[in-house]
Amino acid sequence: MLRKLILAAALIVAGTSAGAAATAAIATANVNLRAGPSTSYPAVTVVPAGMTIATYGCISGYSWCDIGFGPYRGWVAASYVQVIYRGSPVVLTAPVAPVVGITVVSFNRTYWDRHYRTYPWYGRWAAYPPYRGPHVTSAYRDVTCANGSCTAVRGANGYYGGATNQVRTCANGSCTATRNTVGPRGGTATRTRSCTAGQGCSATRNFGRW
Repeated sequence: MLRKLILAAALIVAGTSAGAAATAAIATANVNLRAGPSTSYPAVTVVPAGMTIATYGCISGYSWCDIGFGPYRGWVAASYVQVIYRGSPVVLTAPVAPVVGITVVSFNRTYWDRHYRTYPWYGRWAAYPPYRGPHVTSAYRDVTCANGSCTAVRGANGYYGGATNQVRTCANGSCTATRNTVGPRGGTATRTRSCTAGQGCSATRNFGRW
């Protein structure tokens, strides 16, 4: 694995243009390359285990990283990224990242516009969960529990005028989560997911005029 990472580093350096520094890495398992730093974002492609990837940076906390794979660009959880650290291959973590040259980067509307204009879900930018970065102006979260039931509320207001909120309630072995989103142009989206212990989950999604 070490030899493969060294070879990957050489290939990435050779193929990287000025100003687009990347750190060579290896995918530790078959993993979805997401359009944003969350599993709620759509999958761009699947990165097979053992494939060479280029790491351009990670969000604050180093939980998700901006990855290049062939012609694709997107986000992978850092736990699926392996880099060379002190001469050995290790999984990428917050202490390791700065040492190997991986910096904190932002995920925002500019990134989305640059890489995803040709994808069918491009116009649904505001329908996905908020990432607390440059395109979020405020966010909130609250959890209340009473009589064996808990309700969690979270939401955010976007820089471009959109807003989103999610309410999740769990009681007696079942949970229901509803997310409502209003886009910057007034469009709406609602997603409801219900899960019951031993019976699985079901989900519905409705889009208004977007």
